[in-house]
Amino acid sequence: MIIFVGRSNVGKSTLIFRLTGKWVKRGKRPGVTRRPVEVNWRGKTVVDMPGFGFMSGVPKRVQEKVKDEIVHFIENNADDIELAVLVIDGKAAPEIIERWEKRGEIPIDVEFYSFLRELGIPTIVAVNKMDKIKNLNATINFLAEKFGIPYGEIPETFVPISAKFGKNLTELRLLMEKKLREGKRPRESSENLEDDVGDGLLDSVER
Repeated sequence: MIIFVGRSNVGKSTLIFRLTGKWVKRGKRPGVTRRPVEVNWRGKTVVDMPGFGFMSGVPKRVQEKVKDEIVHFIENNADDIELAVLVIDGKAAPEIIERWEKRGEIPIDVEFYSFLRELGIPTIVAVNKMDKIKNLNATINFLAEKFGIPYGEIPETFVPISAKFGKNLTELRLLMEKKLREGKRPRESSENLEDDVGDGLLDSVER
């Protein structure tokens, strides 16, 4: 199983269409995908997960319910998930991350990446909307620092793309195939891991 996760309206569904040629319900309004949607790609089940975080026009209780269901789905299916693609809006992410940090909070994209890695799920960060980023290298380096990724591991973690225009998708496919060949790594050891994994993600849904 391959899952595509990320904030609402970052281009997950469009990216899946570009990669697989399979249509999934998508739209301009955040929160269009409310439940996991599965398609088949090269013999793999590809899951378009609902967007997490703030959704304009969606009641907070619904946002919280969707987020809780995402976390529980991933925890319950962790053994079957071979790869996760965390899609972020490369243009908006730096500003959002800094806003969360100013509030003394861990940015939800960063925390979600850590959550996936703690579960032992190989994870690629697809930095979408690369066509709107003025300084791509600086943005990738900034994200790597915030995600705690060593400089030498950036090419194995971050792939700048444009789902809308189909840019750099070959590079993403190649890295996905490489990660799938390498397989999963053991879950990170922690005395309280079973209790701690995902707990932080069940808190705030604000931007």
